[in-house]
Amino acid sequence: MKQISLLVIFITLLGCKQEYQVENKMKEDVNFLADDKLEGRQTGTEGEKKAAEYLASRFTDIGLEPKGTDGYFQDFSFKPKTDPHKEVEFEMNPTDSTVTGRNLIGYIDNKADQTIVIGAHYDHLGYGGDGSLFRGEEKAIHNGADDNASGVAVMLNLASRLNKSNTGNNYLFMAFSGEEMGLLGSNYFAKNPTIDSKKINYMINLDMVGRLKADSTLAVYGVGTSPMFKQVLNASNDRFKLVENESGVGPSDHTSFYLIDIPVLHFFTGQHEDYHKPGDDADKINYEGMEAISNYIVELVTDLDDNGELAFRTTKNESEEVPRFRVGLGVIPDYLYDGEGMRIDGVSEDKPAKLAGLQKGDIVIKLGDSTIVDMMSYMRALSVFEGGDKTKAVITRNGEEMEFDIEFK
Repeated sequence: MKQISLLVIFITLLGCKQEYQVENKMKEDVNFLADDKLEGRQTGTEGEKKAAEYLASRFTDIGLEPKGTDGYFQDFSFKPKTDPHKEVEFEMNPTDSTVTGRNLIGYIDNKADQTIVIGAHYDHLGYGGDGSLFRGEEKAIHNGADDNASGVAVMLNLASRLNKSNTGNNYLFMAFSGEEMGLLGSNYFAKNPTIDSKKINYMINLDMVGRLKADSTLAVYGVGTSPMFKQVLNASNDRFKLVENESGVGPSDHTSFYLIDIPVLHFFTGQHEDYHKPGDDADKINYEGMEAISNYIVELVTDLDDNGELAFRTTKNESEEVPRFRVGLGVIPDYLYDGEGMRIDGVSEDKPAKLAGLQKGDIVIKLGDSTIVDMMSYMRALSVFEGGDKTKAVITRNGEEMEFDIEFK
């Protein structure tokens, strides 16, 4: 009798569909994508293809429906730019002179009228190249743990958590290729969508969300692209010090969706000294911070679940107002700083700031004759100088005002 009972239980279990169990695999995902074996995941390389295969297996495990042009994959080919001012042209017939990138696209079909896109780019710089800020003599792998294995890991975590929940929208999860070469993968999808782009409700972009700082400052761009966003962002927030930016245009993949009239939100935990350098490794990632961001986005999506189609609103293109300048201090600004002045988040070797004695954490309040109140005033002040010019910088350090002599190269 006992044997018959066990047999019945076994047959019953075989007949039950095994559903995906939500697990936090963000650390595992970052460690795989940022491993040296993938050689920096540069677009079109074997390392990026290995990353794509891994992501396809993760999409399968989560239970996402393939929504590319070949299963989960959406390949696109292009000739690398020789003129930085020209737009890349996609090639329909790949040749030896073209590079082929690969987007990954997975879908949750809730039979809803609208679809939410949640995306993150998975490519990086390989061994460096034009985008690298590394100045070492020997080439080195740029693993891009924060940029942007972190965003991909959060995207996958959201895919697992939103499967079978918040069913007022469908979901399209995308891992973009070609972001580092000019938002190519998202641009290609915007021009060749695999779903009706008119039915995309809004887009969430995750790019560099792995270095949440102790003060929990989180930048959110695109808040002006729909009237609903500001209200919901603040209503759902009990953890972060938000730095909000209205514009839907910026140096990441949300821009491609904003340009086809889709509301966008882009999440970002700030630049750091390892940005576009070999030091951007998995052991420096704040995984608890990533989990907090995932929780926050789930709350946002939940709040918006019964709001229907969100209204789209155009925003000022702030990048068009950025002054052009011929010299630099050689610092990484703290883009999440919202006090007066420009706080320095990193200082490059052998550059004017370092040679003058400026340090990480200094707040520049005056450059030459110009008072610095924010990032824009800093860039305007910088734009008047040329190589060989000398000036003075006034900074505050630990509450003390100090002056330094600057010589631009």
